[in-house]
Amino acid sequence: MKIKFDRIISIATLTTSVVALILVLKKPTPVAAPLPAPAVAASAQSFQNKIDQLAQAQAQGQSGAEVRLNAQEVAAALAQASGALSSEPASGGASSPASGAQGSPSGSLSGDLGPGDASVKDYQVNFEGDVAKGQFLTHIAGKDVWVTLEGHLGSKDGFATFEPTKIKIGDLEVPVSLVNDQLQKRLLEQRDRLKLPDNVGGIKVENGEVVVTNK
Repeated sequence: MKIKFDRIISIATLTTSVVALILVLKKPTPVAAPLPAPAVAASAQSFQNKIDQLAQAQAQGQSGAEVRLNAQEVAAALAQASGALSSEPASGGASSPASGAQGSPSGSLSGDLGPGDASVKDYQVNFEGDVAKGQFLTHIAGKDVWVTLEGHLGSKDGFATFEPTKIKIGDLEVPVSLVNDQLQKRLLEQRDRLKLPDNVGGIKVENGEVVVTNK
């Protein structure tokens, strides 16, 4: 009986491992739909215009002024910052029913991320309610794997913060408690990249948009 029980355990363990591997390598449902190049360029310009409005408000002594940025504008700004504006992102698209906020630039962020960092080949951002969603394709253990993060975007002491509420590798959901400490450590190591502009007093996600306020 013991031999049979051990065999069952071994088969169950193997099956679980195979299923987990399949889920990790499976492409998840995209968090946003791709945008054509003209829309990306227009959204990037809209992003810059709103940031300029915030700076102008501060220059005029208006403390607490705010601008709202949708996912297309944020995604386009990220694409522009990485020098990767593409009309045909590698990822597929699915609209966001909750807020309609979507954006999906395709690009590559690598090299200067730091020693041992994996390059990000493609990425998407979206916002639903007060939740920020990010999804990116990276290289892990010789395989291209999609990583999806959901959580709350905020700010503290002049730096952007992110508290995850959901993490998926491929199509496999990973308990946040297992990786949050490592994620926060990584964010701390990259803290200089999270510094907000001097004129920005706060940042948060609200009603499917990023709300940025000045000091």
